[in-house]
Amino acid sequence: MPMEEQQGQAGQTQQEQSHHHGKGCGHLAVEHRGHVDYLQEGHLQHRRGDAVEEHVLDVSPKNPAGCQRVNKPTHQHGPGCGHEAIPHGDHVDYIVDGHLEHPHGDHCDDHGPVKAWKD
Repeated sequence: MPMEEQQGQAGQTQQEQSHHHGKGCGHLAVEHRGHVDYLQEGHLQHRRGDAVEEHVLDVSPKNPAGCQRVNKPTHQHGPGCGHEAIPHGDHVDYIVDGHLEHPHGDHCDDHGPVKAWKD
């Protein structure tokens, strides 16, 4: 979706967006820090008034960034793999069955649970 002003850094604000996230907008809703963000083209976005903030899932004990090998990786994650990409700390994970998976060499790491749904 076109934006008049785009800045890809977490916490930065984007000016007027032509698409308004919310129930029925078609994007994946993600629970984050006590509110709902929407995942659009790998960007975790939150509307605050007339602006849209770029958010990133925090690295935490619940969502670690270390090597936690997934028992049965589904496939090689990447652009166009069919799973939603989501920013997590300083990297990108993919949402698979309510968990964050991160490609790591010949396997994927489990970076913990995430609550996400089509709104």
